[in-house]
Amino acid sequence: MALIDGTSPHLERFDRVADSVRAVRTRPEVVLDEVPAPTRLASHALAMSAEVRDRDGEEIGTGRLVLLHEPDGHEAWDGEFRLVMFVQAAVEVDVATDPLLPAVGWSWLVEALDTHGLTYTAVGGTVTQVSNESFGALAHQASSAEVEIRASWTPLLGDDDAEGLTEHAQAWLDVLCTAAGLAPLPDGVVALPRPRTGR
Repeated sequence: MALIDGTSPHLERFDRVADSVRAVRTRPEVVLDEVPAPTRLASHALAMSAEVRDRDGEEIGTGRLVLLHEPDGHEAWDGEFRLVMFVQAAVEVDVATDPLLPAVGWSWLVEALDTHGLTYTAVGGTVTQVSNESFGALAHQASSAEVEIRASWTPLLGDDDAEGLTEHAQAWLDVLCTAAGLAPLPDGVVALPRPRTGR
């Protein structure tokens, strides 16, 4: 059933939940933007990108969070909303070769979700270790390494939960900051509200 102004209840609910993602708070080292969302994955979608910069302004980590919504639900999601996360950060070369890194990287996500007291289901993903060695004309470039974390999960929201995804988005940023090597914020220090940008 459509509303009087022509907006469907499903779209209205997606807009409320999407606004809860936009309301996420960031640290000073994080630059957050809304970017074009994929159009073929779900009926409705929102995408956010993030960059982590060090004191010199150099990028040390990047990430993306996509909110997907299918009003009638999706069997593979076990729900009507789905969050898809990507995190990439530079790490020391010896860290990238540590066989424990994938398990540690995955624990960052699980701990972030649990620290925020979130309920979710159908979580899955991958952790990839990437090391780069240059040769030939590029042999002068130093070796480099990265960790990449890709994951998705279904947040469990009530029918009237309009602010349920702010903490889920916060968990994504926590994973990004951890991967980029930022120390946790001290007790009593809060992240900054994200400046509103055009949609």
